[in-house]
Amino acid sequence: MTKTFTVPSSSRQQVLDITDEVKEIVQNGGIGSGVCMVSVPHATCAIYLNENEEGLVHDVLTLVNGLSRRDNWYHDRIDQNAAAHLGAIIVGNSVMLPVEGSNLVLGTWQRVMLTELDGPRHRRINVTITGQ
Repeated sequence: MTKTFTVPSSSRQQVLDITDEVKEIVQNGGIGSGVCMVSVPHATCAIYLNENEEGLVHDVLTLVNGLSRRDNWYHDRIDQNAAAHLGAIIVGNSVMLPVEGSNLVLGTWQRVMLTELDGPRHRRINVTITGQ
């Protein structure tokens, strides 16, 4: 089963916690035990798992920018967003999580985080659940 929801971003770069939306889909998905894949069908945003703490969120964007920012990427001759594409490659476009008892299995501080790198935009998030 796959369900899709949309999240708006409000700035060029932003990290958004989408855990509650994903949890709701899993809880209503009819799968007691299995796996859940959360993915984005976009080339300039990403998904990761970690703590939603203000300093860490800032550090994530600082890390991605440090690894991808530069003024002369070849792709920038098209639309000036090569750093967003490269940042999405670094972070990745999906995460896989176990499902037990119709609930996501997350660590104490783990959250599902959407990383906007070329906003503001409306981003689609796909939640695919498989199992029994």
